[in-house]
Amino acid sequence: MKKTLLVIALIVLAVSAAQAQKLTGAGATFPYPIYSKWFSEYSAAHQGVEVNYQSIGSGGGIRQVTAGLVDFGASDMPMTDEMLASSKVKLLHIPTVLGAVVPVYNVPGVAQIKFSGDVLADIYLGKISNWNDARIAKDNPGAKLPDQKIIVVHRSDGSGTSFIFTDYLSKVSKEWAGGPGKGTSPSWPAGVGGKGNEGVAGLVRQMPGAIGYVELIYALQNKIAYGSVKNAAGNWVTASIQSVTEAAAGAKIPADFRVSITNAPGANAYPISSFTYLLIPTQGSNAENRKVLKDLLSWLIKSGEGEVSALSYAPLPEALAQKELEVVYNLK
Repeated sequence: MKKTLLVIALIVLAVSAAQAQKLTGAGATFPYPIYSKWFSEYSAAHQGVEVNYQSIGSGGGIRQVTAGLVDFGASDMPMTDEMLASSKVKLLHIPTVLGAVVPVYNVPGVAQIKFSGDVLADIYLGKISNWNDARIAKDNPGAKLPDQKIIVVHRSDGSGTSFIFTDYLSKVSKEWAGGPGKGTSPSWPAGVGGKGNEGVAGLVRQMPGAIGYVELIYALQNKIAYGSVKNAAGNWVTASIQSVTEAAAGAKIPADFRVSITNAPGANAYPISSFTYLLIPTQGSNAENRKVLKDLLSWLIKSGEGEVSALSYAPLPEALAQKELEVVYNLK
């Protein structure tokens, strides 16, 4: 009897495993905290569905989805026309949330530092190398900046966070635009590399004198100081849900949703803000997986958006969310 029950149990498990729908995705670390929460909740609410997401950086996500190795990719950088043309599969960009990239630092005894765009660019160009440099001091009157070497930390992997940061630097510094430029893996003039937002945050925490850039939630979770940044209106703005939302408010969103909102106008707009995207193949060979993927995407847009503020992301504007749902419903 026991053997019979065991055999039945094994058969049930085998059938359940065969019926399980598994979606695989890979890419950006920028939205990983909210993606991890979303995919876990969706799987828990939909018996037999697994969503496996690898947080490997936007560059890795683009490579995997364009090669047809995953059901979806994720990137903070909108793919270029050339990248889309060379992809083995036709892809759609689906914005999911808005976030902020913040300059994080480890300067003992200094609680708050303001950064103008040209100063950030010159720090990363290696032209400003000490924390008590006159240009940093000018933006921070009264701050007791130490005579301490600046240790520049950047991403070592192909990174959408790097793209957002360097896209911003390219808009505020002609020298940066004409030098390293914007990209997921620019040729960094100075510094040490860390893998993922996690790696950069860890290095900054460990090294007094360090400066880096990470998505806002990583600064908050790791309790790392982060600075306010001078925006296009000339105001010092600290990253927040409200200041990121304002950065997106005036953006003209094209039909394919690919847009940059760094250095956006607006009195209170945070200047290093961005959408992050899921990269969705327009067609798939597995009908059941495609059905689950469509349902997952519509669930994220209709229900998941209500959870993003708790992790310091900004939700999609309602009009944009409705346009995205139309695209999702038309997926084959």
